[in-house]
Amino acid sequence: MASKTNPFTFLQQVRSETAKVVWPTRRETVVSTIMVLVMVFIAALFFFAADQLLSVIISFILNLGS
Repeated sequence: MASKTNPFTFLQQVRSETAKVVWPTRRETVVSTIMVLVMVFIAALFFFAADQLLSVIISFILNLGS
């Protein structure tokens, strides 16, 4: 079982660990956000096209019996 620390010590530790974090620059954040949005758009197009293709194929197969 982990030893208990008092809340004040815990907050000091959290603050010191947060100070060690290397935060991204504004430019890095903007570029990353744009890349994520581009990839989401590409994935949406892919899944839309795949859905449409499968819909056409299934409709074709189901209409063969009639």
